[in-house]
Formats: sequence, C-alpha cells, structure tokens
Amino acid sequence: RAPATATRRRSPCCRFPHQLSGGQQQRVALARALVTEPRVLLLDEPLSALDAKVRVQLRDEIRRLQLRLGITTVFVTHDQEEALAVSDRIAVMNAGRIEQIGTPEELYTAPSTAGVAAFVGLSSVVSGVAEGDHVVVWGQRLPLQTPADGPVDVYLRPENVHFASEADAATDALVEESTFLGSMRRTLVRTESGELVRVQHAPGVHPAFGDRVRIAVDPEPVVVHPRG
Repeated sequence: RAPATATRRRSPCCRFPHQLSGGQQQRVALARALVTEPRVLLLDEPLSALDAKVRVQLRDEIRRLQLRLGITTVFVTHDQEEALAVSDRIAVMNAGRIEQIGTPEELYTAPSTAGVAAFVGLSSVVSGVAEGDHVVVWGQRLPLQTPADGPVDVYLRPENVHFASEADAATDALVEESTFLGSMRRTLVRTESGELVRVQHAPGVHPAFGDRVRIAVDPEPVVVHPRG
C-alpha cells in the first residue's frame, strides 16, 4: 500500500488557469459571467487574442447563447466581419462619437457617412459625377441610393465589380495582385486613372500580376459622398 504521505496524482483532466488555451479561457470567463444571470452582458473585444478558426467558433457560440438566453449583450469589436455576424444592431463610433446606428444590412448597404462606408466591409473609392438619381462612373450610369449632384466619391463593393468584355461600358485596368480565399478570389486592379479597385470573382479565374483586364460595375444602387 502506498504511504499515507504520498502525493496524490493530479487528474489529467484538471489544469491550472494559465494552462488553458485562449479559447478555453474565454469560455470559462463567459460561463462565470452568465452564472449570475445578468440582465446586460458587456463583452469588450472578447475574441481579439484568438486565432482565426477558434475566433469564428467562439463567435458563433456567443451568438447562439445570446439568442437562447435572451440577454441584452453589448459586444465591442474593431472587426467588421465580427460585428456584422453577431449583431442585431450596430453603432459605429469614430473619435468617441456615434456616426450611425442600424442593422448590419443598413450599415453595409446604406452607410450614412464616408467613414461608415469605408469602415463597414470592403469598398473601393472611385471618382464620379452625380446627376440627380444616378452617377456616371467610367462612362456607366449607376443608380444612386440618395440623389446628389456634382463631383463625388463613389463607394464600390468588390462583389458588385466584375470583369467585362470589350463591348461593355467599362474601363481598362492592370492586375496588381490576386488573392485566393477558398470559395472566391479577390483581385486588386489599377485603372487607367490610377484608382485601385477590388474585384470579387469565382476562384477558377486566375488573373496574374500585370495582366490587362477590363472591369465594369453591376447596376446596383451605390453610395456616394461629396468629394473633398
């Protein structure tokens, strides 16, 4: 029989807090916060120190918990994708001031300021001339979300820009880089006027650096702001 003073072995399932992974530590912290049944839960950048895969997993867990428990949750983040994925409503702040509050769809499709348009999602900013309910970009007439007149900055989402044929109303450009993202590819091109534009397209298309291409914009309503 082992001596009475022998040190008992620690169970392999037990770990000190510092031995837990980042994801495990955040799960424990979340459980400790929820056990008191709070009326409001504040999460201040809870996923910032995690790797990409764990970050997405824990983000989805937090969303499922919030929906099941019905706890009002304030989630602070600098990650736009994270904000769009977990929120019912988003408040975009700049220099301590709220620039816009709305649903993820409202902020993405109808940003009220240039700052919100640039911050929420990816946008390419190109020059155009607004004429009432439409704006002219590279010879194309695009519908406007809000009527405007005069020189404007036009915000183009990558998914609304496509490679075009010679017959299409469009502009020539040179490929700067092309990034494979699994289910899609995002290519950065430079137009003849020097504007950098992102094109989101199928992964089977492989533009190479220096290739000459032609791009055009889908006839979707666009956001513009006065140039300057």
